[in-house]
This record gives sequence, C-alpha cells and structure tokens, in this order.
Amino acid sequence: MKGELTAVIEATAEGGYWATCLEMSGANGQGETVQEAKADLLEAVRLILQDREEDVLRGLPSDAICEPLLIG
Repeated sequence: MKGELTAVIEATAEGGYWATCLEMSGANGQGETVQEAKADLLEAVRLILQDREEDVLRGLPSDAICEPLLIG
C-alpha cells in the first residue's frame, strides 16, 4: 500500500479544469490545463496537512513522542 490520494478532475464550462481530492474534504484546485489543476490541488493538500499538523502539535505535551508512520 502506498500513500496515495485520488484527484478528480473535471473540465469547467468556462474553460480550464477543476480538481478535488476524494480523501481530503476541502482540498480543491483549478487551472487552465489538467497539469495546472493537479499542481494547484497538490498545493492545497499540502497546506491542509500542514495546518492540521500545526493544530495537533499545539495541544501536545512537551514529552509526547512524534515520529513518522510509514505506510508501505
């Protein structure tokens, strides 16, 4: 198993593309090309994960153990 997310990309009536992530509510992107929409979506996912991590870390005690969980 790999750490993968699913991008759903749709053409818009106005031109360009709209992208959403099935596994991450609120993550979306847009662009003139499919590649631009995917890149914008990836940046949105990164920002959401960064915000969630910062939020969780604020509430942890100083002796909490934080280490990567690898999905392989």
